[in-house]
Amino acid sequence: MHLEKSSAQRWTTTDTAKMAVVTGLYVAVTVVLSVISFGAIQFRLAEMFNYLPLFNKRYTLAVTLGVAIANLASPLGIVDVLFGSISTLIVLLICRGITRNIASLKKKMIVTALLFSFSMFTIAGQLTVLYQAPFFFNWLIIGLGELLSMGLGGVLIYLINKRIDLTK
Repeated sequence: MHLEKSSAQRWTTTDTAKMAVVTGLYVAVTVVLSVISFGAIQFRLAEMFNYLPLFNKRYTLAVTLGVAIANLASPLGIVDVLFGSISTLIVLLICRGITRNIASLKKKMIVTALLFSFSMFTIAGQLTVLYQAPFFFNWLIIGLGELLSMGLGGVLIYLINKRIDLTK
């Protein structure tokens, strides 16, 4: 007989460890590549981890926490920590909701990449408010950078999933 787990039993030590690894990887990749991870032109390769919640919802929290910690290194400081992590959480939840009934992993990943690229208006907005940078130009440039990083990262995550079951 299969009984529903209580909320206290949902995450095992193994689950928590996997979440910590993803959080740490997001932070490490972003900080090591900080020269291209922040600013008006950015290519944040760690964004590839945005696909992980498509495989298992536990990664929603792990990626969001990774963004929050990594954004401590951002020139925008606490503004980027707050808005970046909140925006990431919202978009991850939207992606999970929208892709729930899509059977094809490739289609789920394409939808996720497009949604995250569109969501870069939040970063463009921060740059506009804080630095009077041109909103639509920044949205376009940052959105294209996001699409490129999600595209390359998506291929990597797809190939990793062929070798390792990311749903577990």
